[in-house]
Amino acid sequence: MIDQELEQDWKITLGKLESQFGSGLDMQGILFLIGVQELGKGNRKFSKDQKLEVMHIAICTLLTPYGYYEFEGNDEEGWPHFKPGAKLPHLKPAQQGLLMKQAIVEYFRAL
Repeated sequence: MIDQELEQDWKITLGKLESQFGSGLDMQGILFLIGVQELGKGNRKFSKDQKLEVMHIAICTLLTPYGYYEFEGNDEEGWPHFKPGAKLPHLKPAQQGLLMKQAIVEYFRAL
């Protein structure tokens, strides 16, 4: 995706999310929303460690279509687990941000 096109798609996606969940969403907030969605247990209270795990679920889910993770299955408590796939390339922070934006746009486009 061309950076300019990605930024336009990102703004559209962000606008849709903010209209549903309120303004001020950042990348971490969006990752949390995706993680909660993928966990499938609804909105509930999470411990600090669980919040990090929920965001990890989101990151793995988002990067699975790129081959960087592979879904292994759910544990006995229903939490999804992933195994590493292709090695992630070394990316600078700005490049990481672009990859995540692209993955988030694609995730919501597929819903």
